[in-house]
Amino acid sequence: MLRRLLGVVAVAAVALAVGIPRALADDQAYPTFYLALGDSLAAGYQPDPAIGRDKGYVADVYRSLTTADRYGRMELQNLACDGATTATLLSGGGCAYPGDTSQLAAAERFLAEHPGRVKVITIDIGGNDINRCAAGGVIDQACAVAAVGTIATNLTEIVRRLDRAAPGIPIVGMTYYDPYLAAWLTGPAGQAVAQQSVQLTVLLNQRLTEVYASAGVRVADVGAAFATTDLTTPATLPGVGTVPLAVFNICVWTWMCMPPPGPDIHPTTAGYQVIADTFLARLPG
Repeated sequence: MLRRLLGVVAVAAVALAVGIPRALADDQAYPTFYLALGDSLAAGYQPDPAIGRDKGYVADVYRSLTTADRYGRMELQNLACDGATTATLLSGGGCAYPGDTSQLAAAERFLAEHPGRVKVITIDIGGNDINRCAAGGVIDQACAVAAVGTIATNLTEIVRRLDRAAPGIPIVGMTYYDPYLAAWLTGPAGQAVAQQSVQLTVLLNQRLTEVYASAGVRVADVGAAFATTDLTTPATLPGVGTVPLAVFNICVWTWMCMPPPGPDIHPTTAGYQVIADTFLARLPG
């Protein structure tokens, strides 16, 4: 009986060694990961509770990667937090991460626990730092300029620590669209606010790009994808008429011009897909 059992084990071992290469067996046993960090955009928030978080850009990117089978059997680890700022992502506050002090600390631990398995990291952060400077539709320029400086300081530390925890792993960060372009629809005073908001968005995106580029982080230029600075190309917005392309995109790709539960700064499902496509274009392979 023992001899028969040993024989079966030996045959099975030979069959396994011959029939399934070690690399393939490892890939089947251990998945790769897509690690996402950021604020409510990465979390996939929309103001309509009937629309699930699976319509956000991170979910779109993940579906595309898995459909194309670019990194083998892949799982998603999304640590994004509604309301996150560069300060809370770096030092904590807002969402709780049991056993960790912050979203960044949770990411560092996840990377340490899955060496060689995380294949790509995406991050969006900074929008909430500056949104508080546009309360009530009035832009506080001094507040916004100071916020951009804080964003640059905190983000520099964030990407430094990510790079140290994830050497060689592609990281893609993003620039922002300008939701306050929707003020254009309210008349001459609103158009002045919209033009002012574009100037501040350009400043924000320049600093984000500089910080990311200096750390070797790829940049998904969402600001460009939304044509944020194009106030000259005409486009026809249903129910309104001719508006600049930048305004048209904000009204179609975010909830800013929508009836309740709008207006809201977050993207629509179509807008999230635009963001996802912008990220996908910057991923390797």
